[in-house]
Amino acid sequence: MSSLKSPNASGWYLAYTKPRQEDIARVNLEQQGFESYLPLYKKFKKTELGPVSVFEPMFPRYIFFRPSRAEQGISTVRNTRGISTLVRFGFEPALLDDVLLQRIRHMEQLRHQATMQDMSNLSKGQTVRVQHTALAGVEGLVQSVSSKRVAVLLEILGRPALVELEHHQVVASGD
Repeated sequence: MSSLKSPNASGWYLAYTKPRQEDIARVNLEQQGFESYLPLYKKFKKTELGPVSVFEPMFPRYIFFRPSRAEQGISTVRNTRGISTLVRFGFEPALLDDVLLQRIRHMEQLRHQATMQDMSNLSKGQTVRVQHTALAGVEGLVQSVSSKRVAVLLEILGRPALVELEHHQVVASGD
């Protein structure tokens, strides 16, 4: 049986949180003296003023943590507000090494610096298929990509028509 002491100061444990309580879990872990990490994922949401960036958990319902002192055990984490359970493999708590966690941090930083255009997988001249509109299934060519819209040249009733769509309304053909 595991003593639930920190066997590896350079490793990170993984906890499964209650639904939408990742931030509550993070705050409570830190109040207990644990180091915690909740990777956030930047995405864009549509608003009346246009797209705005929002940050959501990269791994919903999961949070990384580790003891801040060698003698600190992790058994108290199970009773931490916002935490549902510790992630385990058999009887052993899941342990992630620092190298992998640093890669996640790096990816998170790159994503936070990216613009909507950077994150778009669309480019001028690319063939796309319209979705979520009355034109769903129609294919066309991307003419331009901006942070708010994608201009697509479609053939409608035998004539070319330039249609401006939101990013989520088009997908690269073949996807």
